[in-house]
Parts: sequence; C-alpha cells; structure tokens
Amino acid sequence: MNHSYAFEVRLHDVDHAGVMFFARLFVHAHDAYEDFMAHLGLDLCAMITTGERLPVVHADADYFQPLRHGEKITVTLEIEALGKTSFTVSCSFYSVSGLLAKVRTVHVHLDPHANTAADLPQMLREMLQPYCKTI
Repeated sequence: MNHSYAFEVRLHDVDHAGVMFFARLFVHAHDAYEDFMAHLGLDLCAMITTGERLPVVHADADYFQPLRHGEKITVTLEIEALGKTSFTVSCSFYSVSGLLAKVRTVHVHLDPHANTAADLPQMLREMLQPYCKTI
C-alpha cells in the first residue's frame, strides 16, 4: 500500500529557468511525509511536545526529469524499509510525463531521555507496516 500527496510546482520552487531548485524537492518530500503521518493519525506537533522525535538521519534524491513551474505533481509515498530503530520513507514524484524524481529519507526513533536511538514504538511499527515494501 502507498500514500498519495499532490501539489503544483510554484514560482517559489523554481530557479530562473523555471525548473525546480534541487533542494525544494526535499521540502515537498517532507510535506508528503507530514501529510502521511497525519493520515495515520499521528500528531507530529504533539510528539515533539512530549519529547518523541523521529529525525531524518539520512536523505538522498535521484532526479530523472526536471520538475517545471505549473506542473501538477503526485507524490507516492511508501515505507521502503522498517528496522528496529528506524524506517526509510520513499517518495516518488510523478507528472503526466512519468517518474520525475525520487527522495529517500531515513528516520530514527530517539529515546526522549537519553537522546540515543531507541526501538520504534510498537504502535508506530503497526501503523507503518501496511505501507512497507519489506519487513
């Protein structure tokens, strides 16, 4: 199973050539991640307030085609890997011309007291599993 998120490439996303500036892809990937977490019923703001954190510890992107101003984009999000203390989010960016780019982010669960990696909470693991390619 995957989660879909849509947006339109705006003027603030692009460079002088009308093509998305590379770093803006990560902003949209994170927007898709936040939308996904809200879809699961997870309140990221409340998690932060209580000390629960899932920071990004690794991020990478592959750019296959330019994302252009005014283009309507659909992001398909899935969990690429689910580990003991972390999970990998994969966001694929599509338009009518096909796959444009892919972003991967690795999120680790931190112990709120020790600030070290800790096992993913069972509830979170169960919520992520249906979206996971491999378990």
